[in-house]
Amino acid sequence: MTLTLGSDPRTLFVAEPPAQYLIRPPIVIDCSVLAGLVFEESWQLQAIEKIHGRTLNAPYLLQAEIASVALKKYKKGAQDIAEKGLAHYAKLSVDLHPVYPADSFALALRYNLSAYDASYLWLAAVLKAPLATFDEKLAAAAQVHMAGLS
Repeated sequence: MTLTLGSDPRTLFVAEPPAQYLIRPPIVIDCSVLAGLVFEESWQLQAIEKIHGRTLNAPYLLQAEIASVALKKYKKGAQDIAEKGLAHYAKLSVDLHPVYPADSFALALRYNLSAYDASYLWLAAVLKAPLATFDEKLAAAAQVHMAGLS
């Protein structure tokens, strides 16, 4: 498109993201959702249904949390499940984000959450994306917090 202002022709350039961003809306997932998926928990199908077709997002702390779940399973005698789950996780595409400690701290205080859970809530609010969790307390805080966003 060319826009002419007097004798000065200007060209408008629009840079657009790849089409995949338009058809794969973002969602923030917490460890409960990812653990259900990769460790084949009883809630695995629910997790798959909620995240299918979306771009997965989480704070960097997800890596430590999923390793912690795997470690617990391993120590309880489910070594095969732990190792297969970690291998499954390694194949997933999850966009990991830094979290600002002061912001997650404030949300943790406001909604009486752990700093970990508040990090997921903070990221969902920043991205203006849905938050998927099996944690009832985090879900209730997210409902209140996300409803107040503009």
